[in-house]
Amino acid sequence: MGGEVNETYITLEGHVELHKYRYLYFTVMLMAYICIIICNLTIVYLIWIHRNLHEPMYVFIAALLLNSVVFSTNIYPKLLSDFLSEKQIVSYSVCYLQFFFCYSLSGSEFLLLAGMAYDRYVSICRPLQYATIMGRTTVTIFLSLAWLVPASVIAVQVVLSYNMKLCKWNFNGIFCNNSIYSVHCLNSKVHIVFGAAALVMIGFFPLLFIIFTYTRILIISYRRSKEVKKKAAQTCLPHLLVLISFSCLCAFDVIIVRLGSNFTKLVRLVITLQAVLYHPLFNPIIYGLKMKEITKHLKRLFP
Repeated sequence: MGGEVNETYITLEGHVELHKYRYLYFTVMLMAYICIIICNLTIVYLIWIHRNLHEPMYVFIAALLLNSVVFSTNIYPKLLSDFLSEKQIVSYSVCYLQFFFCYSLSGSEFLLLAGMAYDRYVSICRPLQYATIMGRTTVTIFLSLAWLVPASVIAVQVVLSYNMKLCKWNFNGIFCNNSIYSVHCLNSKVHIVFGAAALVMIGFFPLLFIIFTYTRILIISYRRSKEVKKKAAQTCLPHLLVLISFSCLCAFDVIIVRLGSNFTKLVRLVITLQAVLYHPLFNPIIYGLKMKEITKHLKRLFP
């Protein structure tokens, strides 16, 4: 089997009544993909062209929205193609490539949110040192680490998993997420340990850092003036809403893999679609409505 792995195809069996609703699925998801691209790139464009938005906080927002565009582009074209195909199949190598981008970009989102949390902490708690601490070099380092660290970790995970023996050639999913592990005969101890370490490094640690940072912001702003409290609420609330949304979706992804057999196919489909449909649209809506400067420029763009 090892020499034929590149020619192996995996069947995606997570679709529900596709023969009956394929054109409805295709239309809805195509419209969603177009909205994701337009909404995210519109805000990125505004941040790019307006000098008053060339601040670390808005740079991180632009990076987060670009992350959503790349994540969606990793999922949607194949998904749309499957809706119109008689067989929903994907080559083993392409499946792992989709897996790689899916989880490296998810890890990047946590690290970008951690960068935003640190930026807000410095801005609110150490305002006199903000310009010195959050300079171009600091932002560049944060952005580089946010993309390179998860990509490196997930690349190792893929290398460890790719050549494992296959016992079946189908799984209950609509794209290549953690469910791909179900096609392997067994998981080695090295694979399990490294998978847990990867989850801690690019998920759990950034989440702890974010929670600690916002807790510090809450404590310090509570002791200060109403103006500081208002600034903290206005700039931190959108980031917290995005964090809560994304954390819930990541938790669902883990739960589906661990308790997959306890869910019906319809429930699995609905939960999976939340990650590819709801969250990439949620980010630009939250930042477009809740960030005062972005909202102001959006109103000028669409009077």
